Amino acid sequence: MNLIFSPLEQFEVVSLISLNAPILGYLNLSLSNLALYSIIIFILVTSIHLVFKGTGTNNTKLIPSHWSIALESSYASINAIVREQIGLRNEIYLPFIYSLFFFIIIANLIGNTPYSFTITTSIIVAVGLSFTIFIGVTILGLYKHGLHFFSYFIPSGTPLALVPLLVLIEVTSYLARALSLGVRLFANMCAGHTLLKILSTFLYQMFGSGLLVAVFTLIPFSIFVALIGLEIAVSIIQAYVFVLLTSSYIKDAIELH
Repeated sequence: MNLIFSPLEQFEVVSLISLNAPILGYLNLSLSNLALYSIIIFILVTSIHLVFKGTGTNNTKLIPSHWSIALESSYASINAIVREQIGLRNEIYLPFIYSLFFFIIIANLIGNTPYSFTITTSIIVAVGLSFTIFIGVTILGLYKHGLHFFSYFIPSGTPLALVPLLVLIEVTSYLARALSLGVRLFANMCAGHTLLKILSTFLYQMFGSGLLVAVFTLIPFSIFVALIGLEIAVSIIQAYVFVLLTSSYIKDAIELH
């Protein structure tokens, strides 16, 4: 009997371990796949930097390892983004941008592993990140400029008659950032994983339909492999785009333009 599963089932947040204890009236403790993979990502990001970027790895070697070179290249790339987008005098935001980049890229790449869970396909995580960044950027702008921050919504040289309309447009555009940043990440990851799930199910059934059909299935299978490579590239690009836009939003809050 063939069971047809929805390709969207891979995005469901399910409870892996649940504990009901009569403590403080009634206490329900559970560990979901979302929480488990969040912990795994945190451990991986921390371990990568402690193991391959620690003081004991490079100081004892004349030639650094490939991992150390990769981490240093990543740091240089993120540092270049911060300098170009936020400015040379605002490198204080580099640790945040760097940590955000590695959290998203590791989460995306783990999601490309078969039978794993991609936390960035959860609307709670993606939009939660964007809303948190939006609130932080707004607080930063208010802290830097006070009430003058609201002049950001009135372009210079605007005729008085057009001020209400332009303020409405600018405020709507500004508020949309809180949603668009996360939705972009969520939609791209969900679309790619859904496509791969549909194609993999189709190819699995084709390979099991007979020898002749399996031979002809090698052609779409090669396309499927290319799509996997494309999805890996999308995972990296989305992490890059996310931190790039975050840096741009921080610059807007600091410079008000």
